[in-house]
Amino acid sequence: MADILSLKESVLVYLDRSGGLKKLCEDCEYFNGSQQTEAVYRFCIGVNPADVLELDPVLGECVLHDPLKATALFQSVCFLAIKTLSLIEKIHMESQVNVILKFTHLPPFPEYTLDLSSFPRLCRPLRPVSMEGLVIAMTRVTKYTQGARFLCTDDDCPCSTGFHHIRVHAPGATESATVRNDFSCMICSSQLKEDVKFRVLGDKQLVELIHVKALDVLRGYEQSSMRYQSVTLFLRDELCNSMRIGRYYRVLGIPAHVHQWPNITWSVEANSVQPWEPLCDCKVSARFQELWKGTASSLWRFSAIVAHCFGLDVAPQGLYDTLKLSLLLSLVQTRIDEKDTFHNLDLLVVTTDTLILDRLMTYSLSLAYRGIRHQASGEMFACLSRDEHGAGTANIHAGSALLATGGICMLGDLSYYKKDKLDSIQSVMETRTLSVFIPGKKYGEDADQQLSFPVQCSFWAVTDSSRRSGRADCGALGTAEMGAVPAQLADAFGLVIECRDRVGEQALLAQTVHTLQHAVQSGKPHDPSCWEFSTQDYQELVAHAQGLRVELSPAAEKIIHGYYMASRRVRSQGQGVNMSVASIKLLISLAEAHCKLCLRTQVLEQDAVIAVLLCESSVSLKHGIYFIFKFSHLMTLKSKYLAI
Repeated sequence: MADILSLKESVLVYLDRSGGLKKLCEDCEYFNGSQQTEAVYRFCIGVNPADVLELDPVLGECVLHDPLKATALFQSVCFLAIKTLSLIEKIHMESQVNVILKFTHLPPFPEYTLDLSSFPRLCRPLRPVSMEGLVIAMTRVTKYTQGARFLCTDDDCPCSTGFHHIRVHAPGATESATVRNDFSCMICSSQLKEDVKFRVLGDKQLVELIHVKALDVLRGYEQSSMRYQSVTLFLRDELCNSMRIGRYYRVLGIPAHVHQWPNITWSVEANSVQPWEPLCDCKVSARFQELWKGTASSLWRFSAIVAHCFGLDVAPQGLYDTLKLSLLLSLVQTRIDEKDTFHNLDLLVVTTDTLILDRLMTYSLSLAYRGIRHQASGEMFACLSRDEHGAGTANIHAGSALLATGGICMLGDLSYYKKDKLDSIQSVMETRTLSVFIPGKKYGEDADQQLSFPVQCSFWAVTDSSRRSGRADCGALGTAEMGAVPAQLADAFGLVIECRDRVGEQALLAQTVHTLQHAVQSGKPHDPSCWEFSTQDYQELVAHAQGLRVELSPAAEKIIHGYYMASRRVRSQGQGVNMSVASIKLLISLAEAHCKLCLRTQVLEQDAVIAVLLCESSVSLKHGIYFIFKFSHLMTLKSKYLAI
């Protein structure tokens, strides 16, 4: 008893020092403003384990290793404070005070860290742990019982009135553990009956979290025998809707065994949720630093050499340089900034040789912050299933596009997609929003519901131009055959690149020789006279370039604005083509991406020229060539770039 009193005294001192008592008084004022009497009153108390350990090591050990006992101690002290200070007259019993301890952090030791790839999990003690992972599925917000009041059916029993029998939700408890009809009175053993008007409901949401390395299996570049299993999180009340599908989070929670006869499910009751990002090395390698210093005299040469030497494991030097540059620009531009604004650069490649380009894009995907290769057997956007934890509500599973949030989603060859799937891709790319329809009757709700999710990824795709679409030729000079891709879908892709063998058999011979040499002499330099960069070098370069924050210079802004206005005026009059505001966004994205790739922080005139050249090439492939340029300096800059 003396030990318990000592611990309660330490709890009171901690609440006084940390401001917990002041917050308790403020919460009580809120409850006093309500005219309704409830069975339980919920109070959230912030707990800093380091401060508690410094104040009382025994109490600190209890908070970290026996959270249920610690909750009982805080509950007792809070009830005593409420009654002593007469904060809430409607509270009569200690069991009416529902205390939730919110941890600010946990000690940075392995004992308090849960690796989502480790097994078995059932052997771990049920104490607070920290975990990091990716959200791959979540349910809608549903209701659960926070607390309920039960009365004895025997009128002569003292428990037939008052608040003697209060049931409160505990971590790991199911709904039937809180509310059911077979409870007995602790005094007379008569059956208890719930007083329904005193039931207190709260919000509940289930989320599936998986290890971050699980996405490496979906890149498609390297096959792995590793298998990952997700863990189910229970978010309650203020934590509901605090997580989004496709995002990384650090979660503090208490593991629990959920008993659903005849099974026992291992899950985690979330205590706090914070956005989190994996650490990455953003230092540029010594080889690229040497190249950057050696090409300082030219504002184009660095990016040109970086693109020229890119992907030599897949394609030889001199082939697909424009595509390689475009892939690198898309990689460095795709990101979510500090204001949660998404920057993307979509890419559609038109070719007759989809095999080599598919390999090149798959290799590029391995450099992305997050890259997902969509599989034909998988779901593109989202799918529904019934929740298996008793609620029966709809569980929304992320598809490839949502899993690629903040990164690249590679769609592969669009020639193999059906028309309805192409229409869905077009709709999502135009609105950047995914709508999920949930039939209420199927998932236990009275009404149907439609949820929207933002799609924040760049799309890469290939189309086989040899598969003619059957559309009548418009006769516009320079228009590329898009194969099975509709014109509206091609417009949804910001950048369209055409890759065709202009030198015929020479390109085929060069690719054949390169493939054979790579197979026979793997690991040897491809060309002693050429710069050699490893995949890790490119990964570090892309990661560093993504983190750069750039701004437009007046000269670059003038070129972009001038090209857009001239192109909009001439093409709308001569071809009937509407140059939308998306064209301006594409130009700015291309210019910023080239600036980042050159490791600069200000977008210069030269970056704007590259953006204009790529954008004009893309528009010409979609709508035909139209000679609107009479800027002699622009053509001079183009010839200088091509001469590098």
